[in-house]
Amino acid sequence: MVNIKKLSGRLYIVLILLILYAPLAILIICSFNNSKARNIWGGFTLHWYADLVHNQEVLEALRTSLLLTVSAALIAVVLGTLACVGMSVMGKKLRAVLINITNIPMLNADIVTGVAIMLLFAHFLTLGFGSMLIAHVTLGVPYVIINVMPRLRDASKGVYEAALDLGASQTYAFFKVVLPEIFPGIIAGFLFAFTVSMDDFVVTYFTKGPGINTISTMLYQQLRRGINPQMYALSTLFLISILLILGMVYRFSEINTSKREDN
Repeated sequence: MVNIKKLSGRLYIVLILLILYAPLAILIICSFNNSKARNIWGGFTLHWYADLVHNQEVLEALRTSLLLTVSAALIAVVLGTLACVGMSVMGKKLRAVLINITNIPMLNADIVTGVAIMLLFAHFLTLGFGSMLIAHVTLGVPYVIINVMPRLRDASKGVYEAALDLGASQTYAFFKVVLPEIFPGIIAGFLFAFTVSMDDFVVTYFTKGPGINTISTMLYQQLRRGINPQMYALSTLFLISILLILGMVYRFSEINTSKREDN
């Protein structure tokens, strides 16, 4: 006898996955379509991937996007981790207040954040790569904190105190005892900050200087005259890269877990 409840649950999951991943599947198909029209199949081709390598405008935007996102994510990881260490030794009330303050950029609308940062920089800093970097670090730090703070809270304080009793300095004990415990949270925070920075358009649009383009702002400009199919190819390469990174992170997490179980 067919279990209606279980069957309906599976169909619901399939429907949700279809809604989530059908646009990505269409994007990948369009990147191999020989026709510029999305609703017409012109045959299989790698033409757009080949043209992508020679498109200096796209490569420059990609270079700017990667430099911006990697730099912002690394700075956000350092600042966010140090903030977590500082908040971990504070009182509960003060720590709760600071955590709520750091959550504001995540809850606030991007348009408000973008305009506010633009107005600030317009008075104290020339808009350009530096203003974009500061804005993206501002967006990334809260995501680092929400990933590192739970790991730091669950870290064993007894091992850290034992290392101090054995003569280790606070800096040495932090890097050898605490940092390995919170490292998975740091990696997760970096990935979140990287993704938010790469995906952001509104804040980038309001804080970038003239002549500077990222992938998101260049796509916005192309919407007026039609998106170049080379962007489908670039997006597909991004998707494959993200899947590979997630696979490596998952494998790294499994190796760490097995090492802890063996010890």
